[in-house]
Amino acid sequence: MAEINHFEYGWITPALSYVLSVLGSALGLICAGRIRTAGSAGQRAWWGTLAAWAIGGTAIWTMHFMAMLGFAVEGTRIRYDVPITVASAMIAVIAVGIGLAIVGTGRFSAVRLLAGGLFTGAGVAAMHYTGMAAMRLNGRIDYDTTRVVLSVVIAVVAATVALWLAMTVRRGLAIVGSALLMGVAVNGMHFTGMSAMSVHRHAGQGEVSGAGVSTLLVPIILAVVFGVVGLVYALLAAPTAEDRAATAYFDDLRGQEPAEASPPPAPDPVGLRARSTLGQPGTPFPSRRGNPPR
Repeated sequence: MAEINHFEYGWITPALSYVLSVLGSALGLICAGRIRTAGSAGQRAWWGTLAAWAIGGTAIWTMHFMAMLGFAVEGTRIRYDVPITVASAMIAVIAVGIGLAIVGTGRFSAVRLLAGGLFTGAGVAAMHYTGMAAMRLNGRIDYDTTRVVLSVVIAVVAATVALWLAMTVRRGLAIVGSALLMGVAVNGMHFTGMSAMSVHRHAGQGEVSGAGVSTLLVPIILAVVFGVVGLVYALLAAPTAEDRAATAYFDDLRGQEPAEASPPPAPDPVGLRARSTLGQPGTPFPSRRGNPPR
């Protein structure tokens, strides 16, 4: 059995993974809060998509990959299958999106929360082990069943708590505290699943195919940077509930203003306007002579 090192670079990689999970959780909770105040189905879908990307993409999947940077196996190089790696990211985003749709559609209830948490937690666990299946090394990977089950339970509980927080938390300090808690849960699930892993190295030194960590690191960092900047811009550009209330207040004020009075007619001291018939259709031209004989 080969020796496994989960912290090859010390505490740098777990610290960065925790920061990413907290950042993604905070942005996701803010976006989820906009779902509750959205005025149309299109707006709810938009904010739900952004929340799924923040939580599933940044808080969960990017945290997973960052933690994997510190993973090493003695005597073998580690490579990753790119399509499977991308699939694991999509699983995380889609699972969180469906979970938010379950709890955010209709009246919020315990049944919806449990159903959404179960589905999302299973999706998070599937993301983790799909990402591990993308790993290529010169050996055979085995898992301890008990710890795998424990990691799935942690994922389901963490997902349920995350969905409950997404539907209930509104204030700034509460969002920060919830994001810190979600970061602990996400990292706990990851490292519990990693502790279930063991590697039995092959006798020969075979060629390991796939993309290296350095190859995937740059596009992932760019995706995270642009994703976070896009989320922040969307949150800053969108009107808040206070903005909408102020707009509605001023619209009501404008609606209550009296209609503009028409200007008074020009003075007519000699009564020419009442006596004049010029310009009216069918009126004969006036004459000083008497009426013609009939």
